[in-house]
Amino acid sequence: MEIQENIINKVAQSGLLSFDLAELYPQGERILYDIKDNLFHGLMLREKDFREFIKEHNWEQYTGKHVAITCSADAIVPTWAYMLLANRLAPVAQTVVFGNLELLETILFERQLEKLDLEKYRDQRIVIKGCGEIAIPESAFIDLTVRLTGVSKSIMYGEPCSTVPIYKRKD
Repeated sequence: MEIQENIINKVAQSGLLSFDLAELYPQGERILYDIKDNLFHGLMLREKDFREFIKEHNWEQYTGKHVAITCSADAIVPTWAYMLLANRLAPVAQTVVFGNLELLETILFERQLEKLDLEKYRDQRIVIKGCGEIAIPESAFIDLTVRLTGVSKSIMYGEPCSTVPIYKRKD
């Protein structure tokens, strides 16, 4: 006599919505443009030399890329220099920000989260996926939690089979 047991997927029946921030990951190469390479003796920026660089540099190499502009040298860089860089990068780069690569990643996710239709999460029980192939900045988890707290019934972190409770609305 053969006995067949039905396997029940309790996770699927739980009514949990899984949210994977990796699905919002903006494609495209990340580039750090360090203005220190334009400094005279690593100390100061010469306007004439910098304007010549701006004019002659191959800006097409940044096409479609996400660029963070920074200065890692201990030097005073006038604001207009960053503005000139931004002006030349804007027509070709996908994104241009002032800061390091970590800040760039934060801004990229923030922009993606701003586009979210929060209504589809209204009164839902949500699990924000924690681990994955793509490194997600902590700032994205915080931003998403803040956005969902106002609309969701509950928020959990982890995997549907093993979650950490974050928020539960008191009805």
